[in-house]
Amino acid sequence: MKEAQASVLEPYLGASEFAHHGERVVRGQRMGQATTDVFLGWQRSQGLDGKEHDFYIRQLWDWKASMELSRMGYSGLHAYSRACGWSLARAHARSGDRIAIAAYLGTGPRFDEAIARFSAAYADQNELDYERLVEAVRAGEVRAVRGV
Repeated sequence: MKEAQASVLEPYLGASEFAHHGERVVRGQRMGQATTDVFLGWQRSQGLDGKEHDFYIRQLWDWKASMELSRMGYSGLHAYSRACGWSLARAHARSGDRIAIAAYLGTGPRFDEAIARFSAAYADQNELDYERLVEAVRAGEVRAVRGV
């Protein structure tokens, strides 16, 4: 299960047509992927804070391959990131007018640079979130089971 919060686009585009954020995520995945996880679903339930939250749910074991990024050299990481980029671009092209999207992005480096800045900031936030989780486990605020 993963929490589905309001889209980052809502401040600019207004609220989603879906009342459930998990449903919005699932429907977006189904629109953007050639084949989708048949066990992908959504649910509203009580979170660790005692409040209602929207979640989307994936199957427990997806039998898909995974890459060990920490063991990749430059050329392997470069090839892997290119494949991920092409896959993401394909999904986005399926979800809208690919010609309009290409025209909007243009041919200059601005979009690429913006994505690079966002990616670095996202990675920094992930590190901060992980550090906070480790602190919370140490302080007994969050229960963690290791080696699962």
